[in-house]
Amino acid sequence: MLNQFLFRKIDNAQLVVFRVFYGLLVSAECYGAIATGWVRRTLVEPKFTFSFIGFEWLQPLPGNGMYIYFAVMGTLGLLIALGYKYRFSALVFAILWSGVYLMQKTSYNNHYYLLMLLAYIMAFLPANRDASLDAKLHPKLRSQTMYNWVRWTIILQLFIVYTYASVAKLYADWLDFSMIEVLMGSKKDYYVIGDFLQQKWVHKIVAVFGICFDLLIVPALLWKPTRKIAFVLSIFFHLFNSIVFQIGIFPYLSLAFTVFFFEPQTIRNIFLRTKKILPETKIIIPKTKNVVLTVLGIYFVVQLVLPLRHHFFMGDVLWTEEGHRLSWRMMLRSRGGSISYKIVNTETKDTIKINLNDYLTTKQQQRVACYPDFIWQFAQHLKKEHAKKGQNIQVFVENKVKVNQRPYQQFIDPKVDLANVPWKHFAHNDWILPTPKE
Repeated sequence: MLNQFLFRKIDNAQLVVFRVFYGLLVSAECYGAIATGWVRRTLVEPKFTFSFIGFEWLQPLPGNGMYIYFAVMGTLGLLIALGYKYRFSALVFAILWSGVYLMQKTSYNNHYYLLMLLAYIMAFLPANRDASLDAKLHPKLRSQTMYNWVRWTIILQLFIVYTYASVAKLYADWLDFSMIEVLMGSKKDYYVIGDFLQQKWVHKIVAVFGICFDLLIVPALLWKPTRKIAFVLSIFFHLFNSIVFQIGIFPYLSLAFTVFFFEPQTIRNIFLRTKKILPETKIIIPKTKNVVLTVLGIYFVVQLVLPLRHHFFMGDVLWTEEGHRLSWRMMLRSRGGSISYKIVNTETKDTIKINLNDYLTTKQQQRVACYPDFIWQFAQHLKKEHAKKGQNIQVFVENKVKVNQRPYQQFIDPKVDLANVPWKHFAHNDWILPTPKE
């Protein structure tokens, strides 16, 4: 039964059209990162880059290297859209985007993580079998069908993202609308809509709609009677996010995903203008069946388990941040903090206070002030810098953090030498002080 469902051949119009949208959008993201100054601010100007822990070897290219890097990714996006040397273009883009994602997290965004996952998924899907230069240059490659598991891989990934995003919103600060007030507070100066976004009734609608939309949008798009209204609500929801939160291509990528929920013939009529594809009744199980099922099984188990890991760490993830990333916990908190670093020379006992302006950009300082991995990583950076001078040091911090509208509280144990404690990936770092009592 499962084999018949997953390995049934279906019209591939949805995948082919999505490939074009996906390629154009990632190209816009990469070229746009250069044009808006994001590459310059995030990867060129900083003296020191906060990578994901364990990927410190991934550092920005010197000089104009990162501009070239992003220009190459933008060009690969166009090649993906055209379907030219698709496998190569899509896989190289996935690798290069992973490099960007892992080499810096000062501008971390859950959407960047989703794009990394999608990039690898797309690299291994047969998205170039029709309406592509590959199919034109190699006619034997052309096909207007694909296995059903291809479509459901995308749908299941979306279902996981939206469902976890909805469940994560079921916490006090979202349900009493105070988190929405925080989110909208920075939008006061928006032309025309700034004052509107500060209204309490708007906060209530946004909070409730956010939970319901994330929880129900995938089932509503799958069910034909609710599909059209769900699509209209998707347009409203994602355009609202684009205008208010200015989160790049993600709202438009989310809209592009909706092609997988409409009838293939509808998509073919609108975008491809080709004749109706007759469904294949004969099911031929490929020799790669076990490989496909194994890879998909492992991938989705990881996707289901990874967002749950914070439940196994001591303390509230809202406070500790441990397990927050890669968990679809989107727009759930606003953090602020103050921090000072003190270096103690272990031989001379001399004490030096660090001026963060000498090392970090303003945005990096904001992250170092309130995120534990940034705090620890900068201590490690100071240790390495002084080791080059032949000095052994200890690093201590005085640090207070506030989450959302809560008061400032001591966050890091000031007695712990952060230069000489390991980072724990799969357990609580006990130099992060316990979650304050309400």
